[in-house]
This record gives sequence, C-alpha cells and structure tokens, in this order.
Amino acid sequence: MGTPRVIFMGTPGFAVGTLDALVAAGIEVAAVVTAPDKPAGRGRQLRMSAVKERALELGLPVLQPERLRDPAFLAELDHFAAKLYVVVAFRMLPEVVWTKPALGTVNLHASLLPQYRGAAPINWALINGEAHTGVTTFLISHEIDTGDLLLQETVDITPDMNAGELHDELMRTGSALMVRTVEGLHSGHLKGSPQQVAQQEPLRSAPKIHPPDLLLDPAWTSQRFHDHVRGMSPFPGSWLRLHLDDRAPVHFKVLRTRPTTDHVDVEAGTVRLVKGQLFLACSDRWIELLELQPEGKRRMMADEFVRGLQQVQRIYVSAGKID
Repeated sequence: MGTPRVIFMGTPGFAVGTLDALVAAGIEVAAVVTAPDKPAGRGRQLRMSAVKERALELGLPVLQPERLRDPAFLAELDHFAAKLYVVVAFRMLPEVVWTKPALGTVNLHASLLPQYRGAAPINWALINGEAHTGVTTFLISHEIDTGDLLLQETVDITPDMNAGELHDELMRTGSALMVRTVEGLHSGHLKGSPQQVAQQEPLRSAPKIHPPDLLLDPAWTSQRFHDHVRGMSPFPGSWLRLHLDDRAPVHFKVLRTRPTTDHVDVEAGTVRLVKGQLFLACSDRWIELLELQPEGKRRMMADEFVRGLQQVQRIYVSAGKID
C-alpha cells in the first residue's frame, strides 16, 4: 500500500519527537504547520518554534499561518493533498481544517483519555500524585480532547519523577504510538472507538497552568507538597515566600524536594537548618528542600542557599500571592 502522505502540525519540543519518528518510519510528511516566529529574550529577536527548527533541518516545507481560517492557508493545505493530518501540541483547529483529510485528523495527547483532558496533563498528573499516566491517539472532533480513541499506552510514574522527566518519557512513548496509529489508519486496520467514562472513576481535568497554581502552601501534607513541586519542575517552578528576621519576604522557587518520615511538632512553615540541609515543616511531616532558585538568581542546591542564611535569627515560609 506504500506509505501514507501526512501533514504534521505542532509547535514545542514535545512535538519534535513525533515528527522525527514519522520521518524515520518512512512516512511521507508533505508539509509541517507550526506557529509564527515570535519575539523572545531580552533583545526581542524573532525565534522560531522547535518544530520549525527541526522541519528545516529535515528539508520539509513549513507553513506558519497567523489565522487557520485564512483562505490562502486552506488552499496551501489542499495543494499538498495529504490523506491524514497529524497534530501534536498545536493550537485548537477549526472544523474547516480538521475535516479536510480523507482519513481524518489524529491528535496525540499526553494522558490516558478521558482522564486529564486539557492543556497541562503532565503537570496535573504529577500534582495529583498519580502512579501512572500515558499517551493517547484519537481523532479530532468538535469538542477538545473528546474524539474517538485510537491507541493508548500506559507509562509508570516513579515517586520522584518530575514534569521534565515525565515529559521526555511520554514524548518517546507517544512518538512510537503515533507511528503505529498512522500506519493502522492508512492500512484500514485501525478504527476509532468512543471515549468511555467509568462511573466509579471521577474525571480529572488538566487546565492551563496559571500563576495561582504555582504557589506552595506549607499547610499541605508533605506528600502533597512534594507532588506539587515535581509537577511544576523544572518549569514553570513552584513558589514560596521566605521570611528572614524582619526583612521583606524573599520569593524563591522550589525545584526538588525529599519527603521525610519525621513528624512535626511545630507550626507549618517553620524552617530548620541542619548541617547545610534545609527542612520545612508541613502539616504532618518535615520535608527537605533540595534545590532552589531565589527570584532573579540562578538555580542552586540547598547547601549553597543555606550558607547565605547563617546570620539570620528567625526563618519561616508562608503561602500567599506573589507580589
């Protein structure tokens, strides 16, 4: 039957893995659609997306529409005459786009749908302390992340895995899954099936991360605190406010922690310095803060951070909005 002819749509690094896998599998990628170049950095110079960078390296045509309903863009899609569109971490497509190809438009989602529908499934699976998650390929339909399921694969979450590590594992697993999906749709052996919501299992959502979601609270249990930190690490990072004597509070990111088995007998938010180690009292147990990033500074290990606190008499942290 030959190989299917597809158009690939994606923007961030997570999508690059799938693009590479499709090309390596001999699937013909007729064109790549990605976001327009955007100003970035202090110099506000235009920066291309990770997908565009890789597409150019592979010698693939790149389309960067400002508007997905632009007649000129729709005509370009028709020109490439692809039988299938493959979408990974791209923006929401209008119906006039996803209904074009004869085999439909297939999306890769970083969860086991219908769980964790939304923009940030990797972060929320970790924040909620899940023991496993996975990847799903499905056919795009009218409502986001609700189309017919094609293939799924489960990925275990280890106790200290953070969002960056889970991102990479799901990217690898999802890339291979998408190749199998494209081949199955092209051969006609793979058919979609409606998403089933188990009555005994409540649906968890994965909305976009907003600034209030980044704030840590020492009144949480140590496990909840640990899960939140790893769910936001290395990016965008979870925040605490550190109070040093009578000075104005210092904001800092907590990037890595280690729960302890030591129960607390002090108020949540109390900080202890023990031989270069930094411990925070949560509602039930002490948790060790291993890696930090004070606002406006670089990342550092706790022992380096602690060396700057030796003359401080009273240290504690608090929750609350970042000023």
